[in-house]
Formats: sequence, C-alpha cells, structure tokens
Amino acid sequence: MTLEEMLDDVRELVGCESPSADLEAVARSADVVARVGTRRLGVEPERIVIDGRTHLRWRLGAGPSRVLVLGHHDTVWPIGSLATHPCTVEDGVLRGPGCFDMLAGLVMAFHALAGLDRSAGVTLLVTGDEELGSPSSRDLIEEEARAAEATLVLEASADGGALKTERKGVSLYDVRVTGRAAHAGLEPEAGVNATIELAHQAIAVAALGRPELGTTVTPTASRAGTTTNTVPAEGSFSVDVRVRTLEEQDRVDAAMRALRPVLPGAVIDVGGGPNRPPLEATMSAALFERASALAVRLGLPAPTSAAVGGASDGNFTAGVGTPTLDGLGAVGGGAHADDEHVLVDELPGRTALLAALVADLLAQPTNSVLTAGAARP
Repeated sequence: MTLEEMLDDVRELVGCESPSADLEAVARSADVVARVGTRRLGVEPERIVIDGRTHLRWRLGAGPSRVLVLGHHDTVWPIGSLATHPCTVEDGVLRGPGCFDMLAGLVMAFHALAGLDRSAGVTLLVTGDEELGSPSSRDLIEEEARAAEATLVLEASADGGALKTERKGVSLYDVRVTGRAAHAGLEPEAGVNATIELAHQAIAVAALGRPELGTTVTPTASRAGTTTNTVPAEGSFSVDVRVRTLEEQDRVDAAMRALRPVLPGAVIDVGGGPNRPPLEATMSAALFERASALAVRLGLPAPTSAAVGGASDGNFTAGVGTPTLDGLGAVGGGAHADDEHVLVDELPGRTALLAALVADLLAQPTNSVLTAGAARP
C-alpha cells in the first residue's frame, strides 16, 4: 500500500472528531475507524460498548490469538477543533487534532496487519476511552493481554522516534480533611482549621517522593473553606503519584493509607489508589531487542529507547505479566498541543517494522517472547 493511501486514511480518521467524554462523538469515530479498518483488513470488527463507550476488536486469523496490537481512537480535542486546527500535509508534516496521539498509529496498524497470513493469530483492539484512563476498557484490555504472548502498543513514539520501553505507574489520591467551623474573628480557637491540617498533610505527602528512584508524589488541586471569616470545617487536595516499580507503588500506597491528623479533632480520609501499574523495563527488553534486530534487517535506523513518565494502556498489559513494547506508532510531536504533528517520511519505515515484528513473533514457538531473544539479521 502506498504512503498516499496511508495519508488518506489518517485524514479520514482525523476528520471525525472524537473527544473522550462525548459518547456520541466516540461512537461516530468508531464507525469511521471500523470503516477504514475493514477496508484495509478485509474483516469487520466486533463493536463492544461498555458504559456507553465504543471499542472495536478485530480477530485476525483462525488460530488462537498470540499477539495483541493495541490502540485507541478517542482524543483530547473538543468538537470544533478542526475549524482552528485543520488536517493538513505540508512540507512533509501532517497536522491535525489527534493525528500524533494516536490516529496515525491506528492507520499504521491497519496497513501493517493487512499483509498478514490469514492463519495468523492476532487481535487488534482499539478502545474509546484511553484519554480518560480507560475506565470502561481496562478489564477488556487486561483480558486480551492475559491471552496473548506479547502486546504491541501503537501510541506515538518518544522524542526522535524512540520506542517506549518504560512507563511510570500512576496512583491518584484524594486527601479529605474534616475539621470544625468557628467564627474567624470571635473565637477561632474553637474551631479545627481544615486548611492548616491540609497544609501539614500536603508537606507529609510531598515528602514521600524519592527522586533518586524516579518516584514523584505531588499534591495538586486543593480546596478548603467556605467564607473568609469562617474557620474552614473541611477541605481536600489531590495527589498525583508516578513510580517506576511496583515496589514503590506499594510503598507509597501504604504510606498514604497511614496518614494521621496533626491537629486534635481533625479527621482524615484518603480515597483513591493505584490507577495503572508501571511498565517496567524487564517487560519490554526482549521485544525491544527483537525490534532492533529487525530494523537492521530492514535497513532502517536502529531504534532508540526511552523511559517516560506518562502512562498508557501498555501499563495494564505489562501489569498482568504480558511482555509489552510501547511507542511503536507515529514519529512527530506536540501531543495534546497546538503543534501536534506527524513526520510523514517516517510512516512507511515504522509500519514496515511493525509488520515485521508481528510476523516474527508469530513465527516463534509459543510462549517464547521472553526466552528466545532477538531475531537475527
């Protein structure tokens, strides 16, 4: 298939806006993705609607599914974004809402899988709520990953086209404090000041970070009180946690659960917890080695690797123990930003590498991803 056909497919996907929170928009997008995918793969997908959110699943081949190819079709861009950010291709750069994250990656998947032997066992899963944290699709993703020997994630590349071999795990918390109201001028001593308690707790929470291990624990949005002359009776703040290992995720979780009030009479309640497990380097090492060897065989530049702080659905697949390689999608930049773009000349080579990686995995003995080592040029 030609590069122009790929660009036409990307334009078609970008032309249907798909903000994650708009269920109707996501359903319309699923229709377009299904149409483009069916045109390339020759097989219609199964539509899976969970909590009103539309996901698509292609089963390719008659045999058991051994490789899971994973992507999403929802974006962060609101309806109307095309009016100010039209889809264009100029001077080798494709622009448009969601093109980099990650609609071009879906097109790459369609074109890479189109040439597969139809006896192959591949599942292509395209979800519709990744940008929200995959609330409805997580169980589906994990179920598919448990049945697969490897997961290949078509999220956009890291800087310079690097494959994402590590992703930090994410935990999200809400620390709520209950104090006691009192008049701030007449008898502040009669109150229990929730703002002061929140300050104590925010300092304690921030101290849980371990920069030397890549662990960040960050108090973020906060609120407290009702009026300027009232001792605040309640308040809360959110906490964003990023970790490189499950051990650190567990340590921070235990510490968050162990928070205790400083002020007499204050009450603390901690909600939330781990949201996504980390994609640790051990879960991607063999796949990265295999992809590197295949790139040499194809005459492509050897890929580089990157550890990133952002999470993806690849965190879930690695979390259930399935070898996972992420960042196999488009090369470009500006995800979620005004300058979101894809480098057109990189699309054919990246797609060829994906096709070769899938074919190589299917040619290996069952359950050999972590033990067979790289394919040799």
